[in-house]
Amino acid sequence: MLALGAELARRFPNGGLITLHGDLGAGKTTLVRGLLRELGHAGVVKSPTYTLVEPYHANGRDIFHFDLYRVADPEELEYMGIRDYLRPDALCLVEWPEKAGDILPKPDLQVFIQHAATERRVELH
Repeated sequence: MLALGAELARRFPNGGLITLHGDLGAGKTTLVRGLLRELGHAGVVKSPTYTLVEPYHANGRDIFHFDLYRVADPEELEYMGIRDYLRPDALCLVEWPEKAGDILPKPDLQVFIQHAATERRVELH
């Protein structure tokens, strides 16, 4: 998952929207950690389950990591100003995007992760 995150960082040099799909513990945040490490972030990377978004600035780029698991109504995202984060120059990584209803634009990449025992199956769309 770390290596896949690093590869995605190289594939999205100018921003974009990546949605991350998978059950709890599937490896979504680990993928984000690999992406941020590749971009030069050396600090802690945690899931923004309670804060909804964690902003990062690495290598002159803004990266926003969202975790929408606790969102009960997509309208909550409007109140937090999600559209302000979805800039063309920012890289946005969204866990649990299905909780956003139709608030999010079409993603540049969808990552589907299935966790099974000691391995993961990943599909990119």
